[in-house]
Amino acid sequence: MIEILDDLDMLSRPHLDLASVEMGGTALGAPATSVPRRSIIQAQSSIVARYRGGTDMDSEYHDADGRRLSLDEVVDHAARSDGFLYCADELTYKVRAGTVVGFAIYGPHLSHFAHLTSYEELLAAFGRPDRAHEDEAYGDLMGYVNYYWEAQKSVRWDAWDHRVSLINLGDFEGNTGP
Repeated sequence: MIEILDDLDMLSRPHLDLASVEMGGTALGAPATSVPRRSIIQAQSSIVARYRGGTDMDSEYHDADGRRLSLDEVVDHAARSDGFLYCADELTYKVRAGTVVGFAIYGPHLSHFAHLTSYEELLAAFGRPDRAHEDEAYGDLMGYVNYYWEAQKSVRWDAWDHRVSLINLGDFEGNTGP
């Protein structure tokens, strides 16, 4: 297995064998219970009917009956079923049927690509995408989402901050084609 965080350059490859990579010691296809529990700071699962949280505020989870859920309950449910496990080191694991099916990398890990200061430089480093989506808000270009189907990845370019802001690998919408 190749640890993505030890070789971030591999993320720019046009062809990735996702069966041979892991993130934070957890491989795609591994049980979600193998995600290091101590690093999980938030979770998303269908057991949660209402969520409240934000900057400088502890997360609160409630089920459909209004009962407050602990983070452990939400993590356990997401790890056994479907959801997302968000880690303190700004990594996210997508879970389906108790199995890790996707990785999301954002935050300081992507400073590795800080030398890319234009969308054209991103294209030179990552290659031409199979599909590119312009992200606009109120007529302003916010950025691009580039999809690389063979590598099953998407790369988000932030046009305001001129940087790579997110890389998804695996089973995320758009990563495998139309």
